[in-house]
Amino acid sequence: MLKIKDLHVEAGGKEILRGINLEIMDGQTSVLFGPNGSGKSTLLAAIMGLGHCKVTKGNIVYNGVDITNMPIDERARMGIGMMMQRPPNIVGVKLKDLVRVISKDDSVTDRANEFRMDNFLERDINVGFSGGEIKRSELLQLTAQKPKFVLLDEPESGVDLESIDLVGKKVRELLYEDSHCDLGKTVSALVITHTGQILDHIGADRAYILNDGHIKCSGRPTDLLKDIRERGYKECIQCRMVKM
Repeated sequence: MLKIKDLHVEAGGKEILRGINLEIMDGQTSVLFGPNGSGKSTLLAAIMGLGHCKVTKGNIVYNGVDITNMPIDERARMGIGMMMQRPPNIVGVKLKDLVRVISKDDSVTDRANEFRMDNFLERDINVGFSGGEIKRSELLQLTAQKPKFVLLDEPESGVDLESIDLVGKKVRELLYEDSHCDLGKTVSALVITHTGQILDHIGADRAYILNDGHIKCSGRPTDLLKDIRERGYKECIQCRMVKM
């Protein structure tokens, strides 16, 4: 589904990613751990093609197509969707209008009810929204888009305890395209998390630690999270690199 080879990325005139190699298979959910400032959000932004990131070396290949220099809208049409950690306010654009444009059907109100966003349809996007409301709005948009590859930047960040189960449930449905999960995952994903709460909902397959612009090690998501919590990033990375 996604293959990244020797990716170097600059943002704000500074090199952030220094040779990323990563493969995500069809239907696989991969998790990205790492301390603040390690380059996690930059990696997702580079995959999506956001303008503040400049690829200086390497390639991003999606479904066999090199998308390294492809515009954002073309990537979206190919099936890549993103939940941003801090999406911008969009003054003058109503949430209902954006969802209707994105959606492949006309069930805007029904979709909004599922995310407890029906009272937000007439509001400008993200303006005055709480952290949890922004996450639910982002998930509503992604669900309408029906992407085949999803980038999730800290989906549980800023979400209160009452909303985390709803967010987790909707992320799971997004990945499986079926709340009963009978057919297995049909959508691939790369998920950034600090708390690990989202792992209780999504059934992740593989996890990586990104630090100082490099992927340092990988392992089972729950094992890596346990090591990070007990030892911290530095000791966890050193221990696992010795074992590799």
